[in-house]
Amino acid sequence: MTASSPDLKAFLLATPFFGGLTDASLDLLISMLVECRFDAGATVVAEGEPGRSMFIVRSGRLAVSKRATSGSVIPISVLEPGDFFGEMTLIEMQNRSATVVAESPTVLYELTAQKLYACYKADIHAYVIILQNINRELCRRLRRADDRFAGHQVGDERNSAR
Repeated sequence: MTASSPDLKAFLLATPFFGGLTDASLDLLISMLVECRFDAGATVVAEGEPGRSMFIVRSGRLAVSKRATSGSVIPISVLEPGDFFGEMTLIEMQNRSATVVAESPTVLYELTAQKLYACYKADIHAYVIILQNINRELCRRLRRADDRFAGHQVGDERNSAR
């Protein structure tokens, strides 16, 4: 089902993914989105599986996790309305890097790599803005990961010095 809703445009413009787009560019991208619904407990994407699409969270709450080499599951983050995920597969064409599970009934908007390429062909300016928005968000995530890693390292050094 294609995404549509009276307040969809305002919602999407408020997300980091769609910020800065013109009305015409936003209308083009909205026409490319597909609405997906998941029940609580459903796996949206699984680590290691092929992926050629990304998702924008409209409603619900999702848990992101990775499997450690020991086999245990490591929680990474929680996603809520306005967040997006899966964009890494659009950029690097690799398998999914994490598992995402719906913690509550969830509505997502999916954008496939094929549709993003169609956006590139139809509206290069919108495509560039989308890539800049993705890169900004990836930088924010990397900074948060750096901060978490540095915090763990400091704690580890204190513990090993005792």
